[in-house]
Amino acid sequence: MPSDILRRRGAVLIAAAVLLGIAPVFGTPARAQQAKPPQPQVSNEGQVTVKVAPLTLSTGAETWRFEVEFNTHTVPLTQDLLAVAVLTGPGGEDRRPVTWEGDPPGGHHRKGILVFKPISPAPTSVTLRIRQIGTVAERSFTWPLP
Repeated sequence: MPSDILRRRGAVLIAAAVLLGIAPVFGTPARAQQAKPPQPQVSNEGQVTVKVAPLTLSTGAETWRFEVEFNTHTVPLTQDLLAVAVLTGPGGEDRRPVTWEGDPPGGHHRKGILVFKPISPAPTSVTLRIRQIGTVAERSFTWPLP
């Protein structure tokens, strides 16, 4: 009888070891399929570098937020970001930002957050367009959405 218990205990231990060894293998594809966060994009045209990084673009978010940095040594950065930025989905409807949380107009370096209301229904991609920065009529930054 003790040998039956030992055999069963050994079988249970072997089964547990096999399951624990296989579980990470089965878990890997799900982790690999998780969406990567949208990457920052940079435009270096017209004597001004503009870097845009999406901070929140999820469908459940109350607002969509983009960190924007402007750097130049030759052109004053006097634009009103609420007037020169729009967010567009594949349907083509432009949305103006609801707020700019950042540096005021002026100077050669500006940084802040452009805040938009989310596009609904959720699009497959969004494009942030910023006009009249330096000598560039329009800069476009596009990200696919999950």
